Amino acid sequence: MAVLSSDVIDRVPERLEKVRARIKRAGGDPQSVTIVAVTKGFGPQAVLAAREAGLGDVGENYAQELLGKATSPALSCVAGSVKWHFLGAIQRNKLSKLAPHVYLYQGVSSLHQVTSLSRSRPGAQILLQVDYTGQRQGFLPGEVPSAVEQIAGADVKLGGLMTVAPRGGPGPARQAFGSLAELAKTLGLKELSMGMSDDFEIAVSEGATMLRLGRALFGPRPKQPDVG
Repeated sequence: MAVLSSDVIDRVPERLEKVRARIKRAGGDPQSVTIVAVTKGFGPQAVLAAREAGLGDVGENYAQELLGKATSPALSCVAGSVKWHFLGAIQRNKLSKLAPHVYLYQGVSSLHQVTSLSRSRPGAQILLQVDYTGQRQGFLPGEVPSAVEQIAGADVKLGGLMTVAPRGGPGPARQAFGSLAELAKTLGLKELSMGMSDDFEIAVSEGATMLRLGRALFGPRPKQPDVG
């Protein structure tokens, strides 16, 4: 994992203020849009920097990385104040280890995963991942209403929907985000996790309630050196 320099750490509050200003310009309320600091690829310093800047929601894409940070002695001072969001693919064999730490599972992409969570982590808070690319994991938009109906009997708490914008620039991103917002409204779901560092202003303008930001807060992730 990359170690943040002191210069990068010192700039996190400034970067966060710029993000909030951009949220406001995009028509959102910076106080009501949840910013999830995505620390994938960065060491525990990134989590500490996020907390010191006032962010309590932290996201990870890989189970081992989340577990390593959630149990790290370096983060014991903030252990009770971090809400861990698991953004990656859910693997049944990792659920028992993740369960004590994860606040919200954002990447729930199949009914099978819902069943696994219901059994291994009763009462888990989840978002359904919706795929607008046809190439990622997740429910296709037309499958979501039926999935929500079937989930009603499972022991999980469905809060809303999540998506990653398709490639192609602002046009496809806006179309996907607008569609997700309409879908959530139709189904009576409140949480909309959409928008990352390159497209979060579009997401905010389409009604995002939650943003997943890494580079916007911590800068680019350094390339890992070749070891081969």
